Amino acid sequence: MRYIPNTPDDRSAMLRDIGVSSLEELLEPIPAELRLNRPLAIADGKSEWDVRREVMELAALNQSAMNRACFMGAGSYDHYVPAAVDALGMRSEYVTAYTPYQPEVAQGTLQVIYEFQSMVCELYAMPAANASLYDCGTALSEAISMARAHTKRTRVVWSEAVNPAYRRVAETNNVALGIKFDCARCPDGSQSHEALSMLLGDDVAALVVQYPNFFGVVDDVRKLVARAHSNGTLVIFVTDPMAMGVLTPPGKLGADIVVGEGQPLGNYMSFGGPYLGLFAASNELIRLMPGRIVGVTKDVDGRRGYVLTLQTREQHIRRDKATSNICTNQGLLAARATFYMSMMGPTGLREIGEASARRTMYMMDKLRSVAGFSLPHRGPHFREFLMTVPGSAEEFVIYMAARGILAGVPLTRMGLSDDRGILVALTEKRSVAEIDAYVEHAATWLQGGAK
Repeated sequence: MRYIPNTPDDRSAMLRDIGVSSLEELLEPIPAELRLNRPLAIADGKSEWDVRREVMELAALNQSAMNRACFMGAGSYDHYVPAAVDALGMRSEYVTAYTPYQPEVAQGTLQVIYEFQSMVCELYAMPAANASLYDCGTALSEAISMARAHTKRTRVVWSEAVNPAYRRVAETNNVALGIKFDCARCPDGSQSHEALSMLLGDDVAALVVQYPNFFGVVDDVRKLVARAHSNGTLVIFVTDPMAMGVLTPPGKLGADIVVGEGQPLGNYMSFGGPYLGLFAASNELIRLMPGRIVGVTKDVDGRRGYVLTLQTREQHIRRDKATSNICTNQGLLAARATFYMSMMGPTGLREIGEASARRTMYMMDKLRSVAGFSLPHRGPHFREFLMTVPGSAEEFVIYMAARGILAGVPLTRMGLSDDRGILVALTEKRSVAEIDAYVEHAATWLQGGAK
């Protein structure tokens, strides 16, 4: 609970300075239906401690990954965060979400960003990476804008197996640029060569594939990449960084641009954000990359130093030459990701990836023996799979939450029409006992809870 020392006179003076007469006038632009329009439901005369206790009791009603067995995913995952990441991330040098406006005076900040970029390049086997974006959705949006700028084409092809939340962000941001999107069905959960190839042509700026895909399936996309390149189409990979310990990196599969969600790298789920977007590209596309790139150089005395090498935001270059409206990077979250990756190293990431995949296979095998439940997709899965429940997926999630289990993400919450489908995710944190408990409760749901 924060203490704000401003007096009523202080607040009145601040309101006068910005040209409004009251706090209510300041908040007028916010639609009335989104405002509380009443005082907080806290009785008058309570002590600070009483109010704190009441608020803490309300907060304890939240069901979080900290106090439940969390099987939720769909872009946000419950991986273990080493205590050392928290300790380093809370140092005063890093407690800022912003790169300084005179960045070269903050050499430590720039060095962390440089190391972050280098690790992302190594992770994805790509030659260049930027200093991070807001999240994977905005990273994909910028990648599509970049493909349009490079190819001068205005059509994008992707499938239902690309995270629908990312697709909505990318479509919303690029509609004003005249970009059209064609989406291929994938009823079996895989990004099939045939369905996507039929949509490709010499007017397509980018083919977007997710790897592993939204349903957790690991598709073989090499033929699709070759087919897209034969038409001069760029290939954008949406790639889970935690899978890179066990899968071939997209840079070795022909990717032109790679984006990913960096939350699993040492950052908590935090009820949906803030997160950070990973962004890497080929050398040919560097000058069109969004955001900023930190480079290394030497000063006049030959000492090693770090500089902001590239900034494509319209604030820094001529507006008509700008390729991005992304302001900055996610400094603190990128720093935490850097600490995490340096602690894990290639061996640690491989062990986490193997543990996640192993648990996923174990749970899928167990669920196949539970009558009424089905797993509609085949093929190799990494950390996630789609499960069809008997009855309502939303009601199943409520049933499991009452038993201490966050059972997964119903597809309807992601804008998909399957009201029986749940996306289930497993990280290295899920124990055999938690998985067995999940399956046992699922069996009891069939006996009495399913409609």
